[in-house]
Amino acid sequence: MKKISLLLFTILCISMMGFSQTEDFTPGGKPFVKIFTNYNTTFSDGKSASAFEVDRVYFGYEYAFSKNFSGKANFDIGDPGFGKLQMTAYVKYAYLQYNKNNFKVNFGLISTNQFSLQENFWGYRYLEKSYQDAYKINASADLGASIAYKFNDIISADMIIANGEGYKNLQSDSTFRTGFGITITPVKKLIARVYYDFSTKESTQSSVAAFLGYEARNFTLGVEYNKMFNAKFKENYDLGGTSFYATVKASKKLKLFARYDQLNSNTLAGDTNDWNLAKDGQLFIAGIEYAPVKGVKIAPNFKGWNPNDSNQAFISTIFLNCEIKF
Repeated sequence: MKKISLLLFTILCISMMGFSQTEDFTPGGKPFVKIFTNYNTTFSDGKSASAFEVDRVYFGYEYAFSKNFSGKANFDIGDPGFGKLQMTAYVKYAYLQYNKNNFKVNFGLISTNQFSLQENFWGYRYLEKSYQDAYKINASADLGASIAYKFNDIISADMIIANGEGYKNLQSDSTFRTGFGITITPVKKLIARVYYDFSTKESTQSSVAAFLGYEARNFTLGVEYNKMFNAKFKENYDLGGTSFYATVKASKKLKLFARYDQLNSNTLAGDTNDWNLAKDGQLFIAGIEYAPVKGVKIAPNFKGWNPNDSNQAFISTIFLNCEIKF
């Protein structure tokens, strides 16, 4: 692992020094803000509850030092998921990027590459995270370094070495998460990707992801399979499943979308139920997105959760989600 990390760091340094050139360029940057908010009503087991929520607020700054070098810093304000705090601020991105021709390098608190393609194809992050992010198979950002190279119009490859804890937990240790991905576009409009990563402590935790997407003029289709082995470094604790999603573009401002997820875990030796039974199940999403003006998206939608545990009730939620970006 240490040899791989040293090799990647050496490649990063050599690449940046070798390609850095003085060019006519006016440095500059811009701030950005993105807000996810919603109103929802949830129905389950004969009861209902309604709430207004602000899920996420992103704000930050992007700056171009030259044609090839740029930087980005981004704060993420959201629900921490623990304690009594309603909203907590995190630094989600803080990195330097080198990008020239078909070669890209990122270093710092970077965007990870294991499911960025899938998230873009899904297209509705303000409604729901993509599969790996939603079920905590991988994080969307982490401390580390990544390299990506596009060989031609058909194939590209990428590699990342990261802390492995995600952007909410930036502790330093000698354990890294190393990942490799290949993206193929065999024909126009069709794209496929496979990805594998691993991290070793008392045992080796690894994950695999496969994706196939088709993007036509008026619709998109995506299907992915994800699996984590030895989750949280526990032997034989496996978790994963499939996700299907589609969008139909009814007009310039109107889209129809749907998604289905399946999350399953395995049954350990000596047990009668799957180890993650309380959280396993199927997710159903369907809705309409309306974009009245640039920077604003409004989406009335339905979200249903069907637990694998027969003792839990089906959860139905009606949402009115909104993304504001400027």
